[in-house]
Amino acid sequence: MGELKRLIPEVIERRILLIRGQKVMLDAHLADLYEVSTKRLNQQMRRNKKRFPKDFMFQLTKQEYNALRLHFATLKKGRGQHGKYLPHVFTEQGVAMLSSVLNSERAVMVNIEIIRAFVRLRKLLATQKDLADKLEELEQKYDAQFRVVFQAIRQLMSPPEKPKRPMGFGA
Repeated sequence: MGELKRLIPEVIERRILLIRGQKVMLDAHLADLYEVSTKRLNQQMRRNKKRFPKDFMFQLTKQEYNALRLHFATLKKGRGQHGKYLPHVFTEQGVAMLSSVLNSERAVMVNIEIIRAFVRLRKLLATQKDLADKLEELEQKYDAQFRVVFQAIRQLMSPPEKPKRPMGFGA
């Protein structure tokens, strides 16, 4: 249990993705956390299909899958390295439902940590929105002499842009 507490939060938060405007986790990532095969996880999901409506789980399109593979650079050479089916992704509610169909102590423990990660992410996003709203209110309240200060604060709040790699030879 101690190992689970130490490892899970960081691993989970890195594996929560934003797809189709929803925070989700890939079936392979969940299977890894639950210590089951992706095949078994999807098998249990299919056997309990009524528990997984479209707002709990959906299958990626070929384009979404290719974009993810390019983004994470997970391509491996060789035959049989990738599954022949498009992956499924699970929303927070779908993850909660998975622990009931997997029915193991590990699934319950991991599930609790995953739900906590989703909650932390939701709180972080709400805090950022509250801060942006308060800044907007202050900006409207004070005159132009503070405009530079507000612009500097907005720049600090926005995520840094990743430097673009130069293209071509001799760059």
